[in-house]
Amino acid sequence: MIAFVKGILDMVEEDRIVIENQGMGMEILVPGSILPELPQVGNEVKIYTYMHVREDVMQLFGFRTRDEKEMFKLLITVNGVGPKGALGILSVMDVDTLRFAILSDDAKSISKAPGIGNKTASKVILELRDKCRLEDMLDTPPETADALTGSASAAPDKEVRNDAIQALVALGYSGTEASRAVRAVSVTPDMTVEELLKQSLKTIG
Repeated sequence: MIAFVKGILDMVEEDRIVIENQGMGMEILVPGSILPELPQVGNEVKIYTYMHVREDVMQLFGFRTRDEKEMFKLLITVNGVGPKGALGILSVMDVDTLRFAILSDDAKSISKAPGIGNKTASKVILELRDKCRLEDMLDTPPETADALTGSASAAPDKEVRNDAIQALVALGYSGTEASRAVRAVSVTPDMTVEELLKQSLKTIG
Protein backbone atom coordinates (compact mmCIF):
# COMPACT_ATOMS: atom_id res chain seq x y z
CA MET A 1 0.00 0.00 0.00
CA ILE A 2 1.32 3.44 -0.97
CA ALA A 3 0.31 5.81 1.87
CA PHE A 4 1.56 8.97 0.21
CA VAL A 5 3.72 10.20 -2.65
CA LYS A 6 6.19 13.05 -2.27
CA GLY A 7 8.07 14.43 -5.23
CA ILE A 8 8.15 17.03 -7.98
CA LEU A 9 4.84 18.00 -9.57
CA ASP A 10 5.40 17.23 -13.26
CA MET A 11 1.93 17.63 -14.81
CA VAL A 12 -1.56 18.83 -13.86
CA GLU A 13 -4.72 17.95 -15.78
CA GLU A 14 -8.41 18.32 -14.97
CA ASP A 15 -8.71 15.05 -13.05
CA ARG A 16 -5.14 13.83 -12.57
CA ILE A 17 -1.60 14.84 -11.80
CA VAL A 18 1.82 13.30 -12.36
CA ILE A 19 4.46 13.38 -9.64
CA GLU A 20 8.09 12.55 -10.43
CA ASN A 21 9.61 10.43 -7.69
CA GLN A 22 13.06 8.81 -8.01
CA GLY A 23 12.98 8.98 -11.79
CA MET A 24 9.45 7.59 -12.12
CA GLY A 25 6.33 9.50 -13.08
CA MET A 26 3.37 8.46 -10.93
CA GLU A 27 -0.07 9.26 -12.39
CA ILE A 28 -2.58 10.02 -9.64
CA LEU A 29 -6.30 10.66 -10.06
CA VAL A 30 -7.43 13.59 -7.91
CA PRO A 31 -10.62 15.51 -7.08
CA GLY A 32 -10.83 18.80 -8.94
CA SER A 33 -11.17 20.66 -5.64
CA ILE A 34 -7.50 20.18 -4.79
CA LEU A 35 -6.14 21.68 -8.03
CA PRO A 36 -6.11 25.29 -6.72
CA GLU A 37 -4.15 24.08 -3.67
CA LEU A 38 -1.33 22.54 -5.68
CA PRO A 39 2.00 24.31 -6.14
CA GLN A 40 3.22 25.27 -9.57
CA VAL A 41 4.59 22.55 -11.82
CA GLY A 42 8.23 21.96 -10.95
CA ASN A 43 7.77 22.36 -7.21
CA GLU A 44 7.66 19.65 -4.56
CA VAL A 45 4.29 18.33 -3.43
CA LYS A 46 3.01 15.68 -1.02
CA ILE A 47 -0.17 13.76 -1.85
CA TYR A 48 -1.88 11.15 0.36
CA THR A 49 -2.84 8.19 -1.79
CA TYR A 50 -5.19 5.24 -1.99
CA MET A 51 -4.51 2.38 -4.40
CA HIS A 52 -7.57 0.78 -5.99
CA VAL A 53 -6.92 -2.62 -7.53
CA ARG A 54 -9.24 -4.71 -9.68
CA GLU A 55 -8.52 -7.61 -12.00
CA ASP A 56 -8.26 -5.34 -15.02
CA VAL A 57 -7.00 -2.07 -13.56
CA MET A 58 -4.76 -0.55 -10.91
CA GLN A 59 -5.35 3.12 -10.09
CA LEU A 60 -3.83 5.54 -7.61
CA PHE A 61 -6.12 8.19 -6.11
CA GLY A 62 -4.66 11.22 -4.36
CA PHE A 63 -5.70 13.75 -1.72
CA ARG A 64 -4.21 16.77 0.03
CA THR A 65 -5.12 15.62 3.57
CA ARG A 66 -5.53 12.34 5.42
CA ASP A 67 -9.07 13.40 6.34
CA GLU A 68 -10.01 13.67 2.67
CA LYS A 69 -8.49 10.26 1.98
CA GLU A 70 -10.44 8.68 4.85
CA MET A 71 -13.69 10.19 3.59
CA PHE A 72 -12.95 8.77 0.12
CA LYS A 73 -12.51 5.33 1.70
CA LEU A 74 -15.87 5.69 3.45
CA LEU A 75 -17.62 6.79 0.26
CA ILE A 76 -16.50 3.77 -1.75
CA THR A 77 -18.08 1.47 0.86
CA VAL A 78 -21.50 2.81 -0.16
CA ASN A 79 -23.36 0.54 -2.56
CA GLY A 80 -23.40 2.23 -5.96
CA VAL A 81 -20.51 4.62 -5.30
CA GLY A 82 -17.27 3.60 -6.99
CA PRO A 83 -13.90 5.37 -6.80
CA LYS A 84 -14.76 7.79 -9.62
CA GLY A 85 -18.11 8.60 -8.02
CA ALA A 86 -16.41 9.27 -4.68
CA LEU A 87 -13.85 11.46 -6.42
CA GLY A 88 -16.69 13.36 -8.08
CA ILE A 89 -18.36 14.04 -4.73
CA LEU A 90 -15.10 15.34 -3.25
CA SER A 91 -14.67 17.53 -6.33
CA VAL A 92 -17.84 19.50 -5.61
CA MET A 93 -17.63 19.72 -1.80
CA ASP A 94 -14.92 19.55 0.84
CA VAL A 95 -14.95 17.00 3.64
CA ASP A 96 -16.59 19.17 6.31
CA THR A 97 -19.30 20.32 3.91
CA LEU A 98 -19.96 16.70 2.92
CA ARG A 99 -20.18 15.64 6.58
CA PHE A 100 -22.74 18.32 7.29
CA ALA A 101 -24.70 17.45 4.14
CA ILE A 102 -24.85 13.84 5.37
CA LEU A 103 -25.88 14.81 8.89
CA SER A 104 -28.54 17.27 7.67
CA ASP A 105 -30.01 14.93 5.01
CA ASP A 106 -28.95 17.28 2.23
CA ALA A 107 -29.11 14.81 -0.66
CA LYS A 108 -29.63 17.66 -3.13
CA SER A 109 -26.12 19.04 -2.58
CA ILE A 110 -24.49 15.60 -2.78
CA SER A 111 -26.37 14.79 -6.00
CA LYS A 112 -24.67 17.75 -7.72
CA ALA A 113 -21.59 15.54 -8.10
CA PRO A 114 -21.16 14.08 -11.61
CA GLY A 115 -22.69 10.62 -11.89
CA ILE A 116 -24.40 10.83 -8.49
CA GLY A 117 -28.20 10.93 -8.67
CA ASN A 118 -30.61 11.67 -5.84
CA LYS A 119 -31.07 7.94 -5.11
CA THR A 120 -27.34 7.36 -4.71
CA ALA A 121 -26.96 10.55 -2.67
CA SER A 122 -29.67 9.27 -0.33
CA LYS A 123 -27.73 6.00 0.03
CA VAL A 124 -24.62 7.97 0.99
CA ILE A 125 -26.59 9.70 3.73
CA LEU A 126 -28.23 6.50 4.96
CA GLU A 127 -25.05 4.41 5.06
CA LEU A 128 -22.62 7.03 6.36
CA ARG A 129 -24.73 9.03 8.82
CA ASP A 130 -23.60 6.91 11.78
CA LYS A 131 -19.96 7.16 10.65
CA CYS A 132 -19.92 10.97 10.46
CA ARG A 133 -19.97 13.01 13.65
CA LEU A 134 -20.59 16.75 13.90
CA GLU A 135 -17.76 17.05 16.41
CA ASP A 136 -15.33 15.83 13.73
CA MET A 137 -16.06 18.95 11.71
CA LEU A 138 -13.96 22.08 11.89
CA ASP A 139 -11.08 20.38 13.67
CA THR A 140 -7.61 21.55 12.73
CA PRO A 141 -6.10 18.89 10.46
CA PRO A 142 -2.84 17.30 11.64
CA GLU A 143 -0.94 18.78 8.69
CA THR A 144 -1.96 22.28 9.77
CA ALA A 145 -1.57 21.64 13.48
CA ASP A 146 2.09 20.79 13.01
CA ALA A 147 2.69 24.32 11.75
CA LEU A 148 0.88 26.03 14.64
CA THR A 149 2.20 26.97 18.05
CA GLY A 150 -0.30 24.81 19.86
CA SER A 151 -1.93 27.71 21.72
CA ALA A 152 -5.58 27.46 22.70
CA SER A 153 -6.43 30.39 20.43
CA ALA A 154 -5.36 28.37 17.41
CA ALA A 155 -8.38 26.08 17.74
CA PRO A 156 -11.77 27.69 16.97
CA ASP A 157 -14.64 27.14 19.41
CA LYS A 158 -16.45 24.23 17.78
CA GLU A 159 -19.53 24.64 19.97
CA VAL A 160 -20.00 28.25 18.86
CA ARG A 161 -19.55 27.25 15.21
CA ASN A 162 -21.95 24.34 15.46
CA ASP A 163 -24.59 26.50 17.16
CA ALA A 164 -24.25 29.08 14.40
CA ILE A 165 -24.64 26.39 11.73
CA GLN A 166 -27.79 25.09 13.39
CA ALA A 167 -29.17 28.63 13.61
CA LEU A 168 -28.61 29.17 9.87
CA VAL A 169 -30.35 25.89 9.09
CA ALA A 170 -33.28 27.02 11.24
CA LEU A 171 -33.40 30.20 9.14
CA GLY A 172 -33.93 28.10 6.03
CA TYR A 173 -30.44 27.69 4.61
CA SER A 174 -29.26 24.25 3.60
CA GLY A 175 -26.75 22.45 5.78
CA THR A 176 -24.15 22.85 3.05
CA GLU A 177 -24.71 26.62 2.76
CA ALA A 178 -24.65 27.03 6.53
CA SER A 179 -21.44 25.05 6.99
CA ARG A 180 -19.66 26.94 4.20
CA ALA A 181 -20.76 30.34 5.52
CA VAL A 182 -19.66 29.67 9.10
CA ARG A 183 -16.29 28.30 8.05
CA ALA A 184 -15.68 31.43 5.97
CA VAL A 185 -15.58 33.51 9.18
CA SER A 186 -12.46 33.82 11.31
CA VAL A 187 -13.59 33.05 14.87
CA THR A 188 -11.99 34.81 17.82
CA PRO A 189 -11.92 33.22 21.31
CA ASP A 190 -14.46 35.71 22.70
CA MET A 191 -16.89 35.64 19.76
CA THR A 192 -20.49 34.82 20.62
CA VAL A 193 -22.91 32.75 18.56
CA GLU A 194 -24.86 35.91 17.69
CA GLU A 195 -21.73 37.69 16.43
CA LEU A 196 -20.66 34.68 14.40
CA LEU A 197 -24.17 34.37 12.97
CA LYS A 198 -24.13 38.02 11.83
CA GLN A 199 -20.73 37.60 10.18
CA SER A 200 -21.81 34.36 8.51
CA LEU A 201 -24.94 35.99 7.07
CA LYS A 202 -22.72 38.65 5.48
CA THR A 203 -20.76 35.98 3.62
CA ILE A 204 -24.00 34.56 2.24
CA GLY A 205 -25.38 37.93 1.27
